[in-house]
Amino acid sequence: MNDSIDLLPVQLSEVNGFNVDSIASGEQPASADAELLDAYSRAVIAASEKVSPSVVHIVVTAAHDLNRDRAGQEGSRGPSTRPGGSGSGFVFTPDGFILTNSHVVHGAEGLEVALANGTRFEAQPIGDDPGTDLAVIRIHAPGLVPATLGDSQSVRVGQLAVAIGNPYGFEYTVTAGVVSALGRSLRSRSGRLIDNIIQTDAALNPGNSGGPLVNSRGEVVGVNTAMILPAQGLCFAIASNTARFVAARLIRDGRIRRGYLGIGGQNVPLLRRLVRFHHLPVESGILVISVEHNSPAERAGVREGDVIVEFGGAPVEGIDALHRLLTESQLGVRTPITLIRQSARQQLEVIPEELKADS
Repeated sequence: MNDSIDLLPVQLSEVNGFNVDSIASGEQPASADAELLDAYSRAVIAASEKVSPSVVHIVVTAAHDLNRDRAGQEGSRGPSTRPGGSGSGFVFTPDGFILTNSHVVHGAEGLEVALANGTRFEAQPIGDDPGTDLAVIRIHAPGLVPATLGDSQSVRVGQLAVAIGNPYGFEYTVTAGVVSALGRSLRSRSGRLIDNIIQTDAALNPGNSGGPLVNSRGEVVGVNTAMILPAQGLCFAIASNTARFVAARLIRDGRIRRGYLGIGGQNVPLLRRLVRFHHLPVESGILVISVEHNSPAERAGVREGDVIVEFGGAPVEGIDALHRLLTESQLGVRTPITLIRQSARQQLEVIPEELKADS
């Protein structure tokens, strides 16, 4: 028996929904993909045009004593300044308050801010918090356009993310990507852990630090702070809700007040028999390896070799957890602290003091 295959006629003027004649003539098909691309472009353009007037270029100067370089030479005229670096920031109030990163302006001898229209102003430091890598500076200038701080709690993985800044001095550079992940943690230069970090693949480079990360509505949802080199597409921003809280405290007090116990410690696992016997809520704690003289911890009776497992009734599985609990609200408040000492569970009372700026 012979098998036969019926060949169906094909209309060559249209294949898979595209007009063959128009393709041959070089015309572009009006496809759904093209419409989506246009929508994406429009969203990036709208967001960048809305926020760019608020973005600033921060130039940092550091003291430089010409006398040291010209020792023995005549004509020395004393100290001058030299560039100490640069970064980004953005105006977030009409009266000139600017958010940026702590590592951009920390220790600066002088600050100059360039606006999008090319005008330049001297800036004054208002407050600096290395623990969250955020800082506030201020300029006095007319006609400022403040950016809108959005709600970072509403950010979703996969949504559009647009970064604006001054990488390597290339002013007002726009890069776009998506929110790659939420709830990351990042170690600040002070050693404290910054929580609720936004991860994005919008390209960041040195000089982007302190600039805004915005959503499709042009709302700032993060403050760009770090990238991982030589990795590609691993960039991070401090959540806008964190920035809003920190900025308010910096404007009010010039610093963030945090609690201090006066101990040195390291994270250690706990023996399972101790966890079961004492019904502990954690399987690790903080081994106290040093206690500062006349510190809150020493006055409370904390000793070297103790393992801290609770503070104020909250479980403490490590140093980062204790840092999160040592907030401004704990200052001067008698607080229970639970520890394991030679296999026995003990509870002491400690009164945290304010952590000094240089601690």
